Amino acid sequence: MLYRVEGIVIRSMDYGEGNKIITLCTESHGKVGVLARGAKKVKSRHAALTQPFTYGEYVFFRQNGGLGTLNSGEIIESHFSLREDLFLAAYASYVCELLDRTLQDEEVGSFWFTQLKACLDALSSGKDPQIVAHLFEMKMLQAAGYGPSFASCIACGRTDESLYVSPRLGGKLCSGCRHQDPAAMKVTPGTYKLLSLFEKMDLRRLGNANVKDETKQELKTVMRAFMDMQLGLKLKSRNFLDQLDKYEI
Repeated sequence: MLYRVEGIVIRSMDYGEGNKIITLCTESHGKVGVLARGAKKVKSRHAALTQPFTYGEYVFFRQNGGLGTLNSGEIIESHFSLREDLFLAAYASYVCELLDRTLQDEEVGSFWFTQLKACLDALSSGKDPQIVAHLFEMKMLQAAGYGPSFASCIACGRTDESLYVSPRLGGKLCSGCRHQDPAAMKVTPGTYKLLSLFEKMDLRRLGNANVKDETKQELKTVMRAFMDMQLGLKLKSRNFLDQLDKYEI
């Protein structure tokens, strides 16, 4: 059967002497693997379509839900700027790998696609990549069914002014329930405000955020704890980001 879909390349790997296999995140068919014959060749008409982070329209043939074969395509947004900048490429690779590892092949829904598209657009437009990535992490936690709650205590429902969050229990703990998780983390008001905003915000609505370095560092620590506790994924791209952080000025 011939399919025509809009998709974003979240993974691209060499296959054989001149071919590539790409993984597309699509709005209508979930995650799809497609073989692009000859895409490694310099003059291939498919080469540009297989570049990571590329958003385009893809026409491919597929039988019985297996690997598709690329027939033709058209680039809608190449996101070239994300590939030419080392730091942006690292963040874009991270969000793509995160989605790839979180989204199952059979899962279909426009949420994954729209949030990834908004994330890559935000990175391309110069918004703070760390804030963009943390908001995307929150959206992936929610999409996977592990979204934390910060509006009230997750144990008793109280809405006191406590600033303790529990990655293990999945959200805010009031002062009376903090004993339920001795490892709960106390955060500053600025970080708590961002977490609360992330819980409610769609990536398509993200504006330019000016966040203090110390708040971003604390936010990274908290989001890392939530991601490790709830999803437990070992991502190569995250390790690379950590290495880059050591050299960032």
